[in-house]
Amino acid sequence: MATWQQFATEAPELAAQVRSRFEAQKSHVLATLRRDGAPRVSGSEVEFIGPDLMFGSMPAARKAADLRRDGRCAIHAHPGDGDAKVMGVAVEITGPAKATFGSPPGVHDFRLDLTDAVLTSVDTVAEVLVIQHWRPGSGVTVTRRR
Repeated sequence: MATWQQFATEAPELAAQVRSRFEAQKSHVLATLRRDGAPRVSGSEVEFIGPDLMFGSMPAARKAADLRRDGRCAIHAHPGDGDAKVMGVAVEITGPAKATFGSPPGVHDFRLDLTDAVLTSVDTVAEVLVIQHWRPGSGVTVTRRR
């Protein structure tokens, strides 16, 4: 797993494109795992703070309970020019470190430890789908599909 900063260091162009997709809109889609293993999708906002991609949850939200039980998740950026997704494990920020975020009492703050980042786009000239996929320490792979 990796911080956002590690992603940006290992794959700066892709990280910049993915970050741009997340910063283009306020609301995105967070996928978590319910207790029974089924997916749950919820709206979420992300922020880039220091070396991390961060996101939060209102008190008593089901998505926070999901993440506290099993941190595996994915966040899909609001659709636009490029389909950006990040996957990993959410780690709740607690204790003294939480005070630096200034969140209201009861709000759950999470950072995402990245396992994957994907940007899908269309090359209109070649008429192909282009999928760029990054994993920590493995670089970026590019797949082109007709």
